[in-house]
Amino acid sequence: MQVKTRFRFFIYFSSVIFIGSLGFYSLGHDWSVLESVYMTIITLSPVGTGETQPLTDAGKIWAIIVILFGVTGVAYLFTEFSKELFRLDLYRRNKMLKSVKKLHNHYIICGYGRMGAVIARELHEKSRPIVIIDNNPEKIRKIDEKGYLYIEGDATLEETLTEAGVERAEGIVVVLNTDQDNLFVSMSIRTLNNDVFLVSRCSVNDTASKLRRAGVDKVVNPYVAGGHKMSELLITPQLEDSVTIKSPQHTSIDFGIDEINLSELDQFDGMMIKDCRMREDYELLIVGLINANGDVIVNPGSEQLLNRDQTIMVIGKKENLERLTASI
Repeated sequence: MQVKTRFRFFIYFSSVIFIGSLGFYSLGHDWSVLESVYMTIITLSPVGTGETQPLTDAGKIWAIIVILFGVTGVAYLFTEFSKELFRLDLYRRNKMLKSVKKLHNHYIICGYGRMGAVIARELHEKSRPIVIIDNNPEKIRKIDEKGYLYIEGDATLEETLTEAGVERAEGIVVVLNTDQDNLFVSMSIRTLNNDVFLVSRCSVNDTASKLRRAGVDKVVNPYVAGGHKMSELLITPQLEDSVTIKSPQHTSIDFGIDEINLSELDQFDGMMIKDCRMREDYELLIVGLINANGDVIVNPGSEQLLNRDQTIMVIGKKENLERLTASI
């Protein structure tokens, strides 16, 4: 609230209290100054305390006048506070828009549900600039608490996408609640920026082809991906992890990553990687080594010496990994 407004408000209520007290003092029967001020205050307040002394008819009429002026003042106060809150909200929005306008090659997250929250956290941990679009006040509060930049608005509107800097973005992920919204927003994004890398969520497989036709680069079905991963880990629990890659022809290629202690592969003890014939015999690649002291070597060279105290990280097709583990 501005200083002038506060001053006017102070003068108004001070005048109401002074004039009201003066009226009660004049109309009451032997009322003290304190009793008159007290009567004015309880008349203005919603406490509902009874009169200090019985009021005459003139006193009751004066009390009604004081109440009317007090209600007017309170209504005026609420109006000013509402204007102040609106100005504060507008100031915060403009400040946020200015921060977003400074971004280039950033990432936009449309929707701050469970998936959007995970994506935002991981991008933030990697120090990637992000802007989140959502129109849920509760979610906006959570986004603001975490210090993320955001646009409070409907992602299905091109105006909202433009405010988020869709033309300058490096990548955009669309994770709204429904496939229809994801499809519509993806189409809108492509009309605004045909080059940005676009990822979208879908809940129904039939929607995936529509999203690809709309120009989405990658489509993720969390239910299919999660179910596939859990079934693979259930079938082959010895694998550390698994991943399925789809070719442009939509054929699936299943890869696995496994950690194997070389104490279980005595034949490799003392060999160089190029002599262990891992690639030739099993079509597998050694992508990492973990020494006994915990040091990790990523992408070790072909002349790296192996020993039984090491653990190797191997990647390849799952059937080939199963052949290797079967030989242990």
